[in-house]
Amino acid sequence: MGIAGVVRPLGGLVGRDAELDLLRTFVGEGTRGGGALVLSGDPGIGKTALLDEAAAVAAAADVPVLRASGIEFEADLGFAGLNQLLLPLADRLAGLPPAQRDALAIVLGLTTSADAPDRLMIFTAALGLLRDSAARTGLLVLVDDAPWLDRASAAALGFVARRLTGSRVALLIAGRPGSGAFPDRAGLPTHEVLPLPEDAAEELLRAGFPDLAPRARRRVLADARGNPLALLELPAALDSRWLSTGRPLPAALPLTGRLSELFASRIAELPTATRHLLLLAALDGTGELSVLQAAGPAGLADLDPAERAGLVYLDGPTRRLRFRHPLIRSAVVAPTGLAERRAAHRRLADALADEPERSAWHLAEATVEPDDDVAARLERAAQSVLARGDAGTAMTALLRAAELSPRTRDRARRCASAAYLGAQMAGELRGAVELLSQARPDDPSDAVSLQAAVAASFVLLNEDGDLDTAYRLIVGAVRTWNADDGSGADAARAALIEALHTLISICMFIGRPELWAPLHEAVAAVPPPVPEPLALCSVTFADPLSAGPGHLARVDAAVAGLDGAADPAHVSRVGMAAVYVDRQAGCRTALTRVSELGRTGRAVMHAINASLILTFDDFLTGNWDRAQSLGEECLETCRTHGYHLMAWTTRYKLGLLAAARGDERAGADLAEEMRAPTATRRILYFHHVRCLAALGRADFEDAYRNAAAMARPGHLPSHTPHVLWVCMDLVEAAVRTGRLAEARAHVAELRRAGVERISPRLALLAGGAAGLAAPDAEFVAIFERALAIPEGPGWPFEHARVRLAYGERLRRVRAPAARDHLAAALATFERLGARPWTVRAAGELRAAGTGPLTAQERQIAALAAGGLTNKEIGARLSLSHRTVSSHLYRIFPKLGVATRAALRDALAALPAED
Repeated sequence: MGIAGVVRPLGGLVGRDAELDLLRTFVGEGTRGGGALVLSGDPGIGKTALLDEAAAVAAAADVPVLRASGIEFEADLGFAGLNQLLLPLADRLAGLPPAQRDALAIVLGLTTSADAPDRLMIFTAALGLLRDSAARTGLLVLVDDAPWLDRASAAALGFVARRLTGSRVALLIAGRPGSGAFPDRAGLPTHEVLPLPEDAAEELLRAGFPDLAPRARRRVLADARGNPLALLELPAALDSRWLSTGRPLPAALPLTGRLSELFASRIAELPTATRHLLLLAALDGTGELSVLQAAGPAGLADLDPAERAGLVYLDGPTRRLRFRHPLIRSAVVAPTGLAERRAAHRRLADALADEPERSAWHLAEATVEPDDDVAARLERAAQSVLARGDAGTAMTALLRAAELSPRTRDRARRCASAAYLGAQMAGELRGAVELLSQARPDDPSDAVSLQAAVAASFVLLNEDGDLDTAYRLIVGAVRTWNADDGSGADAARAALIEALHTLISICMFIGRPELWAPLHEAVAAVPPPVPEPLALCSVTFADPLSAGPGHLARVDAAVAGLDGAADPAHVSRVGMAAVYVDRQAGCRTALTRVSELGRTGRAVMHAINASLILTFDDFLTGNWDRAQSLGEECLETCRTHGYHLMAWTTRYKLGLLAAARGDERAGADLAEEMRAPTATRRILYFHHVRCLAALGRADFEDAYRNAAAMARPGHLPSHTPHVLWVCMDLVEAAVRTGRLAEARAHVAELRRAGVERISPRLALLAGGAAGLAAPDAEFVAIFERALAIPEGPGWPFEHARVRLAYGERLRRVRAPAARDHLAAALATFERLGARPWTVRAAGELRAAGTGPLTAQERQIAALAAGGLTNKEIGARLSLSHRTVSSHLYRIFPKLGVATRAALRDALAALPAED
């Protein structure tokens, strides 16, 4: 199927708006006053599709279209292209002068003559025929594949193109840059058709292949580099297993016939030694000249013909050989046989003997029969790659190692390891299901491997949401763990560590305290030393109230050590250990690195975790626009890769943001999506979002119902750290609904548990809760202590909430300081865009005002609302700008606003008598 028939899923060419606008303008102006334009671009870039669009534009305007195309095998036939183009106009030849008519009739094969007509006469006749044909209606002439035109036709069209001004002929030519043929040297106006931008390329690929596996999609996008033909043809050449599973893709993607034709002739014309070197370069992929020199059968000088043919170039800064386009790399490999490719891989393996990882890859590609030594080398290479955060490549290595494993047990174990990486890190859940079926032990008495258990549990979690079955599967596999499973002590230990981290996540989502005991027993039984992220997460991620000063100091040390950390698993897990004790801000730089990996598909699950932590930190620190953007991107990543469990947590973060901003519809939708009976944690998410939304709109009864559903007043359930985040919510709702005893019971429990020692943020919230429930004689000192916490302003939304609560109590006892706290809270809410909280604070500030505006204050407020500066207001009212400033200082709290921008609405809302 050609490009023109596929690249319009929405009724137009994807990513070509600029070109379509250009074509509409060119066809309109050219068919009125004449002109020529060259569309120049690489093969497959979509020039033919653009010519089709130009033809459609002309047809809609009732403008006739002539069309011709250069054909490689007609390149030696004189005037073959001109014949193809002008033959439809043969019945108009009679209108030409006799000499021109006779010359053109010979070219079109209508008559014969012993004498060849004069070339200038032919060119002039062609121009005259086109001008006459366009005189009444205009004419669009389209020439495709212009570099393949025969020389005579190219010369004639070049002559015509430069003489169209004043005619009604629009000549549109499709050519290739650097071809050296027409129209490359014709000096005509040229528009370069560039590759599709990244978003358009992905849109086109998704439209044509919606079920393409994420890793295959990323690979096609990378190799196609925005070339529309490649985007539509590369997936068509892939084996069906590659399209929807995590099967490893070949080093050079196979090409369809159409793609091979783009470069086949240039490659076939090269000397044999040059093709051999290109094959080595294509299979190696690094472009290192030293490797090519060591592995190649001849010298590097044999690469010169390939460089002259425009296939490769030497990158100056790196001194590496680069292919002009990834498709050329595939085109070099495509015509070679298996034996030739294996021999090349063997030479590369020998040349890279001092680099075990790279050598193992090439050795595996050169090996046909199962080989335990090669399989073991690949497994070690997978472990090295994984330590650098490339789960997808590690998965590929393990799958090839499984294929080369002579023993069934080793093959099953390596398949299970690949399934684990696919499910939990590389974003290949669909492929994991197939791999798990291959990882079943032949002997039913054999225990399920840890890797298989983790992969299966992750599939359960994300596909069926069966948390309890996933829990039992992991606990059973951990209890039967064997350090001698055939993978080596280090690999077996690593599998145990991964299983325990998965168990932590499952326990967290189920949310039942009794399920944590097997986890703690297993962590205690891990052969020392226990990895620090595991030791930290098993406490702070499970029950931060149980973390003593020594444990918190270890979290601080782990966070401080992240700067040089390269392992994304280590970074994301330290971030997870930090989030419930509010140390995540110190992880931002490292977490951002890991989050970026998700965009390349190298460590998808850890990237999602990192993005979630960053989103929550942005929410807490007031970077709400960034939180929204990152959260939405994270949710899309979860959907793309099938990580439905992580999507719940993402919705939770976005739901909190929507509730704080007063986006009732989005918040309600997100909350409802989180309302699921199968997991305590998701129920907590739902109630937290609903509670925050109710507090914003001052519906304190609804807020209390949702807060109390998370934690009973006076009770902080263990292993449910989210209840610490709503401690002030529960107390505020209880106080405002007349449940003072319940509020004070909860404050007493917060004090007994020592919540304030965990982090300054929790100390701020606990202090705000205590101030809300305190007697009139005590609340001032309690609020002042809470607001004096130095780090408090770093959490602007929660700090403003405490100031609002303090200002409300001060206003009720008619304390003058109320206005200062209310105005400060209002300013913060306005800056954040927390609309319902802005309304609450503004109402309180108006209630704390000193009475109606004086006539002069009304004048000043109106002028300030109109945009005048203090000096301009002073000049108009014969006041100093300092006097104006003093008046505004008194006006703001009277109107319940904190900024000049809010004055207009506040004045409009005043009663008429004011």
